[in-house]
Formats: sequence, C-alpha cells, structure tokens
Amino acid sequence: MFFLQLHLIYFLIITLGGVLAQFHPSQPAHYELLPSLRNRAHIQDQWTSERIKRIPTLLKKYNVQAWLICQREHAEDTIWWSVKNATAFDAHRRTILLFHTNESSLAGAPNPSVWIDNTGQVWPELRSVLESFQPNHIALNTDEDIAFAGGLHAGEQAVLERELGEEWMNKTLNVPMLSVEFVATKLPAQFEYYHKTQGITWALIEEGFSPRVIVPGVTTTEDLSWWFREKMQTLNVSTWTQPRISVLVENAFPGWEGTQNTIQQGDTLHIDFGITVMGLNTDTQHMAYVLKTANTHPETDAPEILKEGLRKSNRMQDIVLGNMKPGVTGNAVLRRSLDQMNQEGIDGQIYCHPIGDWGHDAGSVIGFLNLPEYVPVLGDLPILPNTYYSIELYAYHFIPERNETIRFRQEENVAWSEESQSWQFVYGRQERFHLIGNRRVRPVFADQSQA
Repeated sequence: MFFLQLHLIYFLIITLGGVLAQFHPSQPAHYELLPSLRNRAHIQDQWTSERIKRIPTLLKKYNVQAWLICQREHAEDTIWWSVKNATAFDAHRRTILLFHTNESSLAGAPNPSVWIDNTGQVWPELRSVLESFQPNHIALNTDEDIAFAGGLHAGEQAVLERELGEEWMNKTLNVPMLSVEFVATKLPAQFEYYHKTQGITWALIEEGFSPRVIVPGVTTTEDLSWWFREKMQTLNVSTWTQPRISVLVENAFPGWEGTQNTIQQGDTLHIDFGITVMGLNTDTQHMAYVLKTANTHPETDAPEILKEGLRKSNRMQDIVLGNMKPGVTGNAVLRRSLDQMNQEGIDGQIYCHPIGDWGHDAGSVIGFLNLPEYVPVLGDLPILPNTYYSIELYAYHFIPERNETIRFRQEENVAWSEESQSWQFVYGRQERFHLIGNRRVRPVFADQSQA
C-alpha cells in the first residue's frame, strides 16, 4: 500500500501539469530508532531463512539440482555473505554448503547440507550424499566476469577436482544468473528497514550540510568527511565506503577521493556516501550550497541557475526510471535513455547499479563512468524485479556567472514495487539544495519549491 500511494502521487502530479514529479520530502529527516543489535540479528536471520527457502525454486528455474559452495576461513565465497547468520563473521575451517532441490534422497533433509571441518573426513561424506542424490547438474561459482558467481577460490577448486573426481566435476556448471538472482532479490519485509536506513542517510546529510557542522572559511571537506564517520559511530550504523565531500568546479570529477578544500561561502558542495544497517546498504549523492551571508544583501536561497542544473539531473532520473523495465537489459535501458536525453537537449552521463546486500550489488548495470554507452557482460544482464537500484548520474549545466560547466551529480535509491509494477524512490529524491548559512539562517529546508 505504501508503494501504491507513492505511485498515485506521482501520477497525479504529472497529470496536473507538473514538469517533474516532486519527491523531495516535505519535512526534515530524522534519525530513525533501530532495534537493539540482538533484535537486529534476529530479524536478519529471519530474512536469511526466507531467502534460502527460495533457493530450490531458483535451482529448478536454472535447471540444476544442486549448488555447491566450498570455502575456507578468510577465503569465503561471495555468496557466503548473503546466506550466513547475522552473528557469523567468517566461515570456519573449511565450510561446505550443498543447496539442493529438496527431492529424491534429500527430500526433507536440511537445506543446505553443511559441513564444517578441517580434516579429510568431509569428502567421503559429501561423495556419499551425491551418490544417493544423483544430481545431473551441480552449480559451482566459477564465473570469470561476475563477482557474485565467481567466488570459488582457485585452491578450493583444485581440492574439489581432486576429491570429487571426474564423475562429479563433469556434472558441474557455471550458472551465473543463479547467484545474481539470489543475491539481488529482496523480500517485502526488508523494505521497512531499508526505508528507515535511507531516512537515516538523509538525516545525516541534512545535519552534515548545515551550519550546525560547517563554518565557512574554517571547515574543510576532510573535516566534514570524518564528521560523517564519527556521527555514524554514535548512531550505531556502519558504512561500506568513506564519505567523499567535494567542492564542485568546472571539469572537477574527483572520483573516489573527494576534494581537499576549505569550504567557503558561494561554494557548491557534493557528497557521495552510504551507510550499512542490518545487512542493507545505501548509496546516495546530494548537493548543497553555501549561502553568501557576508554581503550587503545576504543570500537566503541558492541561485536560480544552480536550481536549473538540479532540475535537469532530476529529469534524467525520470528518463532512466521510465525506461527501466524488468527483463530489459541494462544496455538497452542505457541506449534508450541516452537517446531520450539527446532528444530533450540534455547532456550528461548515466551509471546506475543494483544495491542491497552490497553497495554495488548483483545484477545488471546501466552504464559505467568509463563505459558510457555500452557495458559488456554486466550491461547485458536483464533488469530483475523485486530488487533495489541506485539511480546514479549527472547532468552538465553551464553557469554563466562562473563561466563554468558543472556536473550536477545525484544518486538516489529505488525499489521495485509489485503493487504498482514500477520503481519507487525508497525515501525521496533531492529536488532542492541543502542550504548552509549562518546560524541566523533557517538551515537545510528553506522552501525552494516555488522556484
């Protein structure tokens, strides 16, 4: 119902003549109250159990009867992190998981069958199970291109070849979409907490991009980056990436490092970061403007020319989401979106990716920074329903006062709604600048909606 209401709001705004759907929250975000660590672990384990119950159906979909995952402590298969208990921080000794279709001799058996051993005793037991079960096809994670389907370490593969022999190794297959679909697909129950996690992300940005934290002429971008890290610590949430703060100027694209600047009045700021809560990750990019308050006529709003650039990147978000259909490849979405941008006179770049269990999750990508028009392999995968995506992109916009063309970089997370059969923003999207003035200026949420 929550998703359906958002979809109806979007429809009404477009129908009533709005150029852009308005998704910027009307109220400031707040730090959501999360369960205790103990209760979080309990909830996560319920999710993991439900996701594992779906594996037999996935095996049948991809015409395999078993899925063998073999790993050692500190050399885990990528899939391990999506099937482990919340209180497990490593695989122990040699950990072998055998997922199966719950048929034949394994009907009603634990799924997965698990061995944790550092002796050779595991191998005759595994061979005995395979002899009884007689699977025709066994999936192994040996893919050369997709990380989520290529987590079997070379040493473990050599041991499997020696211990299982040709009889069983000849029945093994590389089935990349099995791993991709398992990791990418999310449960309806996870969305409540993902929405809260995204709300915390917004609350962090709103506080960080405010005069409560930034003193123009004093605070550096590095200071702000570490403020975010320290604040996360106090909230008992973690991160998968260092917060990167940049002062935006022409042709500046600092990438992973951000910029090294002292923040000044008149600066346009950008942040790229995400947080991790209960095994779910966010990835968000917002922009802020530092008001010029030392002038005779102090600013109370961002310049209109900057708002135009933000609206342009918002329009790009609409274009991408309009082309993202389950079953369509990421490359097809990219091609259609670039064509539509060209028709509308928008210059920019698209580089969207799945998100969820990982900051860069399993699934089809829609562009890369270094591959702006076509992405081999990952871009040829189909878009899957019941997944989360980061809509990451930028629009070029010329700023006459600076004689500069600036990249208006945005990133928001969306989730697939089965109710509306469309993608919905998890929490909202930035449609107006975070404003940084002095403490006499109302921070963060000055109304720019009439601009």
